[in-house]
Amino acid sequence: MTATELPAKPNTNLCNAPFDVPVNAPVEAAINNPSACDSQLDDSFAAIDWQAPWLCHLNQLGYISKAITKLSSLRDEPAQTDKLENTPDIIAKVLNTALQQQADDLQQSLPQTKPALNNQAQTLRFVSQNALPAGEAYESFIGTTGNIPTRDNLHDLFNGSIWLTFPKTKALLNYYHMLEINQQGIGASRGRVRDTITVLDENGAILVTAEPSIGEALIDFDWQKSLVEPREQWDKPKQSNNHSRAAVYIFGHALLEKLLQPRKALCAHSIVIYVTPDFFALSLSERISHLDQKVADYMEALLSQPDVTPRKLSPLPILGVPHFWAENAKPNFYDDSQVFRSGRRQK
Repeated sequence: MTATELPAKPNTNLCNAPFDVPVNAPVEAAINNPSACDSQLDDSFAAIDWQAPWLCHLNQLGYISKAITKLSSLRDEPAQTDKLENTPDIIAKVLNTALQQQADDLQQSLPQTKPALNNQAQTLRFVSQNALPAGEAYESFIGTTGNIPTRDNLHDLFNGSIWLTFPKTKALLNYYHMLEINQQGIGASRGRVRDTITVLDENGAILVTAEPSIGEALIDFDWQKSLVEPREQWDKPKQSNNHSRAAVYIFGHALLEKLLQPRKALCAHSIVIYVTPDFFALSLSERISHLDQKVADYMEALLSQPDVTPRKLSPLPILGVPHFWAENAKPNFYDDSQVFRSGRRQK
């Protein structure tokens, strides 16, 4: 892989981008023209640490953080409170603006669904949760319309941010949801394929490494050889290093929500993506663009296996990722056997 294989124009609205991006007209207009529908943009949004290392890879982070911070601050202004509380679908509007900005930055069309069954590819758009017809499966609705039902809560904000960052992978996962729903219908259980998708979608993380021994050690629950001994080879989220050989990017939107209150015991379900060393010479936005295709290809192969289950995903105590949490700089951080367990698989 070389840099020429990735988009020539990177998106710079990432963790190190300035937070002075203007809040665009659609959001301003929504606040100034409220309707009768209640918003749920509550005080929990103010708890987001936009500089947290596990958020740094999110596309359009600069715009989204600025928009949400401004909207949250309006709750402290009595003159604006009624407008904010009666403005529907704020998160969908923020995400749609970010989606369009991203397409403009990359000089590309808006991302689309992966067509399944007899459906055509549909352009993605965030819409009100109320747009989802009663009785229709969420994933089927996205696949047939391109519309992503979105509520005004943290969970859906992070879900939309992952759609912006990994659109090919999210579309691929939705495609397999649709195939399974068509074959199995909607029942009391999702089945092994949809279970695997859901676990990754909600709680997933991607370990990308140019050093195979790091990935192999993680799969084998060897925390010393994956996280401790090669610490100097791990990338720092806010100071990307061309000589790095490993990094973790969070994929699960529920995991991002949990990390608003970090706990040592939080454990992600990870996949390992192997790359060549020149991956780490790319800009962060180029890395993520390339990784989106790699993860989509990996998951297509995994979900096609007859024995796929969530157990194919590797546990990863997320605060043990080097440079994610200050306390893990001490080697004894990893001595906690209740968190860093010996695991179910051995070489």
